[in-house]
Amino acid sequence: MEFKETQAIYLQIGDYVCEQILLERWKDGERLLSVRELGVALEVNPNTVMRTYDFLQGKEIIFNKRGVGFFVAENAKAKIIEYRKKIFLEQELPLVFKNMTLLGMSPAELEKEYNNYLKSKNENK
Repeated sequence: MEFKETQAIYLQIGDYVCEQILLERWKDGERLLSVRELGVALEVNPNTVMRTYDFLQGKEIIFNKRGVGFFVAENAKAKIIEYRKKIFLEQELPLVFKNMTLLGMSPAELEKEYNNYLKSKNENK
C-alpha cells in the first residue's frame, strides 16, 4: 500500500478497510485479519493497525470478540457511507466549491464532467 503524507497512516488503513467493506469483499459478521496479519500485509507496525481498529470500532464499523479477533459489524456499509458523506460534505466539498469559484467554473460544467465520468464508468463494466 502506498501511503500519502497528507493523512495519518492509521486513517489511510481505515479507508482501506472501509473500501473492502464497501466493495463487499468483507461482509457483515466476517472476521478481519488480525492486527499482526494486517500489519505484515501492509508493512506497518501492528500498533498502527491497532489504532485503526480502535478508530473503526469507535465508529461501530467493526467490533471485537475478546480472544477471537475483530469482525465487520452489522450494517457496516451503511455506517461507512454515512460517515464518508459527512466528511465529504464538511471537508472536501467546500474545497471543490472554492476551486470552482477561483477557476470561474459553473455547476453546469461540473455536472457535465460528472455525467462524463458516469458514462465512462458504465462503459468499462
